[in-house]
Amino acid sequence: MAASSAALRERYSRQVLFSGIGPEGQEKLERAHVAVVGVGATGAAAASLLGRAGVGVLTLIDRDFVEESNLQRQALFDEEDARESRAKAEAARRKIAAFNSEIEVRARVMDLVPGNIREVLEGADIVLDATDNFETRYLVNDYAVEQGKPWVYAAAVGSYAVTMNIVPGETACLGCIFPEPPGGAVETCDTAGILNTAVNLAASIQVTEALKWIVGARETMRRTLLGCDVWTNEWTEVPAEAPRAGCRVCGKRDFMHLRGEGRPQITLCGRNSVQIHERSRTVDLAEMEERLRPHGGVMRNELLLRFERGEHRLILFPDGRAIIQGTSDVGVARSLYARFIGS
Repeated sequence: MAASSAALRERYSRQVLFSGIGPEGQEKLERAHVAVVGVGATGAAAASLLGRAGVGVLTLIDRDFVEESNLQRQALFDEEDARESRAKAEAARRKIAAFNSEIEVRARVMDLVPGNIREVLEGADIVLDATDNFETRYLVNDYAVEQGKPWVYAAAVGSYAVTMNIVPGETACLGCIFPEPPGGAVETCDTAGILNTAVNLAASIQVTEALKWIVGARETMRRTLLGCDVWTNEWTEVPAEAPRAGCRVCGKRDFMHLRGEGRPQITLCGRNSVQIHERSRTVDLAEMEERLRPHGGVMRNELLLRFERGEHRLILFPDGRAIIQGTSDVGVARSLYARFIGS
């Protein structure tokens, strides 16, 4: 590290004074590697807390870009990030570097999928979930159970926050609690709204549990699915201290999500958007900008291209992945992709 040990001691002095951390715990934090999957509301708050706590390496994985509606609750972004449609992982990396240049932050602008999860999460001591869909959560759960790696589930919508620790071989896994994804009408931040206080509560609890794991205070980690409504002051807990007999994932070790079976095109979190996967396809964004300019409005930065045509907006990434806004119809999204990007 570039800074002197005295400067580092001063930076973390109040944290070291806490008996649960202490000097030895701080050293463990500085050697730790935490991966955050999703850098939206919960992920941005979690990444900020981890960075300020002095976790030595942070890997931030996110497929999305900053929009103005994010600024109400996504703590690492500002108006310039929204104007420039910056990739969230990269925008978060820049902000964390501005307040703690002594740690390493790796921005991974990508969708976490079966084909890349092992490479992307390799070396992480613990994984924090901050995604917006159960498909990715089930994928992380499969990977974590297979690898024996702990992870912390967290989500927030409306005024409700929920979180759960998964320690493979000890606690219930996500598949134990949710053998199938929630059915029926599922609320999202775009249909039910969201309070930034609920987001910060979920992230604070999640990061605290991760810190416990890293410093070795594992006996203090919660072993329940914890839910809290910050508006109605209702708290709920579901026991999760042991695996469920017959669980497909941690009992039978059947990792269907890790194998990619039946993986759908993902309709994003209530945003009237569809993500199109074109894995292992490289796109030259500069060349694409020239090609698309006669057909609509185009904006490009180093990590993505934004193309607007009528009521639709297409966000294209260098790996061929695209987010089509203005429709929730996969067929329409595919048609727009084929028409303007090619297939």
